[in-house]
Amino acid sequence: MSRNPPAQIASLYRYPVKGLSPEPLPTVKLAVGQTFPADRRYAIENGPSGFDPAAPKWMVKAYFLMLMRDEWLAALHSHFDDESGILTIRRNGAVEARGNLETAEGRAAIERFFADGFAGSIKGPPKVLSSEGHSFSDVASKVVSVINLASLQAIENIVGQPVHPLRFRANLYVSGWPAWHEFDLLGQTLVIGDTRLKVVKRIARCAAVNVDPETAARDLGIPQALTRRLGHNECGVYAEVIAGGTIAVGDTIAVEQPKLL
Repeated sequence: MSRNPPAQIASLYRYPVKGLSPEPLPTVKLAVGQTFPADRRYAIENGPSGFDPAAPKWMVKAYFLMLMRDEWLAALHSHFDDESGILTIRRNGAVEARGNLETAEGRAAIERFFADGFAGSIKGPPKVLSSEGHSFSDVASKVVSVINLASLQAIENIVGQPVHPLRFRANLYVSGWPAWHEFDLLGQTLVIGDTRLKVVKRIARCAAVNVDPETAARDLGIPQALTRRLGHNECGVYAEVIAGGTIAVGDTIAVEQPKLL
């Protein structure tokens, strides 16, 4: 029997509104070629972007509110209700804004909150954006982001401080892999029950990971530290869903072995 426990899902998260807080999930139903359901389903335009909901195209995140530039977003705690379409934003435990993101009135309520409260921190009129089936991801392809918790421990050793996993805003956090093992999995397929995820790309990290998700302070220089120590600024991988299914916290993660001819 192996002395090492199998890799497993430590936690699952989605981010219904780009730049706003994560939502933990006990289970997720994944579909082929799709992101986590409702992941980055909405974005808040930071001044005119030219985004057309009728013909959505991927756009760089600079057009939207985002942690790489707007660390004050981390002080806001949001929750999106799929059934009602209502987004609730809290600060220090108090409800600051609430609105149905599928109605003009509800979107206007959220837009007023940002326009009135953060006028000095945004470039132009905020506008809630969405389009059926579109994800405001940092990459154009629809993927699931995966973080290896052992790699985060290695980063803690590099920077000499604790590193909150949610700095990396991943969908799927894995325990049981050695540090940086995820980089060895490029082109390979992760097996979680009936679900299959093909690892397609390493994730280059931006200044968003320097923001503490609990204090909203920009207090670390993780990409710079990685570059100095390792010669790159990458942590985590993107994976494409190639066989759908339901995954859950605690599920075992295996690597598909090539079939013998």
